[in-house]
Amino acid sequence: MALVLNPTLPAAPNPPNTTVDKYPDAYNHHKYLLLQINQCTNISHLKQLHAHTLRTTYPSHPQTLLLYSRILHSSSLLNLAYAFRVFDHQIENPNSFSWNALIRACAHNVKLKQQAILVFKKMLEVGDVGPDKHTFPFVLKACAYLFALSEGKQVHAQVFKLGFESDVYVNNSLIHFYASCGCFEFVKKVFDKMPERSIVSWNVMIDALVQFADFDYALTLFGEMQSFFEPDGYTLQSVISACASLGALSMGMWVHTCMLRNCDAEFVTDVLINNSLVDMYCKCGALDMAVQVFERMSKRDVNSWNAMILGFAMHGKAEEALEYFSRLVETQRFPPNSVTFVGVLCACNHRGLVKRGHNYFNTMIEKYKIKPVLEHYGCLVDIYARAGLIEEALNLVSTMPMKPDAVIWMSLLDACCKKNAGIEFSEDMARRLIETAGGNCSGLYVLLSRIYASADRWIDVGLIRKLMTDNGVTKEPGCSSIELNGVTHEFFSGDTSHPQIEEVYRFLDVADER
Repeated sequence: MALVLNPTLPAAPNPPNTTVDKYPDAYNHHKYLLLQINQCTNISHLKQLHAHTLRTTYPSHPQTLLLYSRILHSSSLLNLAYAFRVFDHQIENPNSFSWNALIRACAHNVKLKQQAILVFKKMLEVGDVGPDKHTFPFVLKACAYLFALSEGKQVHAQVFKLGFESDVYVNNSLIHFYASCGCFEFVKKVFDKMPERSIVSWNVMIDALVQFADFDYALTLFGEMQSFFEPDGYTLQSVISACASLGALSMGMWVHTCMLRNCDAEFVTDVLINNSLVDMYCKCGALDMAVQVFERMSKRDVNSWNAMILGFAMHGKAEEALEYFSRLVETQRFPPNSVTFVGVLCACNHRGLVKRGHNYFNTMIEKYKIKPVLEHYGCLVDIYARAGLIEEALNLVSTMPMKPDAVIWMSLLDACCKKNAGIEFSEDMARRLIETAGGNCSGLYVLLSRIYASADRWIDVGLIRKLMTDNGVTKEPGCSSIELNGVTHEFFSGDTSHPQIEEVYRFLDVADER
């Protein structure tokens, strides 16, 4: 190995006579090398230190293995191929630290996740030293990234076999792994059986619940967690997502206040956190609060602008959405992306801006070189359909490079119903919808029933209702919700189970009289 040595390194100590204890200079030399290795930040310098270690230390010295372990650890962070050579040729009896250094390095490398699992397997096969509590989080991280459920379950079996089932760090990794693989029952089982939980345990569990769209349970656990730990930034970020999905404005505002009081300035000004807040306030209908958070952001990315544009579009504020789009393209260095134009087209759709929607669609393709996806085509089809331009909508559908989905056919069928496009034409749309979505789409039957009713074809209306009964298709009842004093109340069409339903109806009667 031809390596250039660092000229500032000290000279080698004199060789020992027989025992290590007789040459105290060796101790200082090893200590110096260890300090240099720990401070090393580039592979070239590390190779020099490695070469110097080989020439100036003795294999029999008890500190030599420590030096090689630290060289392995440092090289695993700088040059993984070199680390493997050190492991294979310098370390005769690797300890768990050496194995963990390799597994950790592979697990953190996007291209070598599978290698982390293979190194763990080799560790078990060699059997000289077993995994410890630091090994399992590294290999489970690789399994989670690869969605390697079978391999992860085998790792879980080793956790039980070696007696680490009570370790909090290992269990946190197991929760993350099973959540990544979509196994909620295992996530809950691991969490419920934990004899000890850290704040990370609660954070991982709450984040998993948000991932599985169990937002109510996520907020329930958040309440339980506060009996043991103060929520940190990671907790609050997950809770903000849950509040956004539930429309829980009061809880979201409380979390925002908690964040401003308890988190450091770096976290409070973080772009991702503020994007989450903008999204939450938009989904909860508090557009003024969303604008306030957005305008106070010291730094924004394209997702910040997308959150505002989509928020305005969602609530029918087309002019505001398009104004923010204009600000984006005029003032920012980064261009709009695919999501931006979904928001812009949705805004045009809500206001029936056919020509502007068509122009924005062309601008997206020609100026920004963004390839339209199904969502963009769906928005433009709906713009045409709502404006009664069914022929233009069908022409667009026929030239799409992808197969239209059920949403597009439903949009066209709805337009046929509202614009009295004709029975045969409407039936053709219905057939296409059935081919795409199957016969279990309740909206299809409802729209067909209306079309036949408008044409006084009551026998066909009866046949449609019979088909719904025969196929077990039920129309999902309409649902509205309102938040009051931090509690979200849901009301379904025809449902009288709410405990205060009589008071609600009395209030509605008074409102009707006025």
